[in-house]
Amino acid sequence: MTDINSIIEAWVEKSSRVLDLGCGDGQVLESLIASHQVHGYGLEINSESINHCISRGLNVIEQDLNEGLGNFADNSFDSVLMTQTLQTLRFPHLALDEMLRIGRQCIVTFPNFGHWRTRGDLGFRGRMPVTKQLVYQWYDTPNIHFFTYKDFEVLCAERNINVVNRVFIGGITNDFGLDAIWPNLFAHTAVYNLSK
Repeated sequence: MTDINSIIEAWVEKSSRVLDLGCGDGQVLESLIASHQVHGYGLEINSESINHCISRGLNVIEQDLNEGLGNFADNSFDSVLMTQTLQTLRFPHLALDEMLRIGRQCIVTFPNFGHWRTRGDLGFRGRMPVTKQLVYQWYDTPNIHFFTYKDFEVLCAERNINVVNRVFIGGITNDFGLDAIWPNLFAHTAVYNLSK
């Protein structure tokens, strides 16, 4: 199975400036600091996650991403990361614009809501899906935007965002290459490298 961290590491330059938006417990940022000696900062709203970051020795700022990134100047960072957070924001399209304003490139990961298991749960069971990637019930999910990788690429085209690279992760379907052939059906996670 493809590892998201190794994909991100391949796209981030050594000794670069990195901002991790919605950094969670700081695992991705810590890994980049160790492997690439990046100068990294994280933004997070959850106090428990912030405490985890601090215990890892990471520079983290408490900030609600829905309020924007106006406290950062243009081109402040080489890479701006957002892993599994875009779908939780009120205005994901504006967040992408801001990421590319403050960073030379951005790397985004998100769940593909077109995955066959998600479709199956909704189509056959008539219920919102709960999977390994979508672990919440419909009433307590932080995911407020349900979109597929195709929806995301249409958004990028509309906003003149350049897709530099993309990788689709599909669990067991990776072994057969199905996630590469039919990513909207077999990829459960999409990983994108974007630029202006």
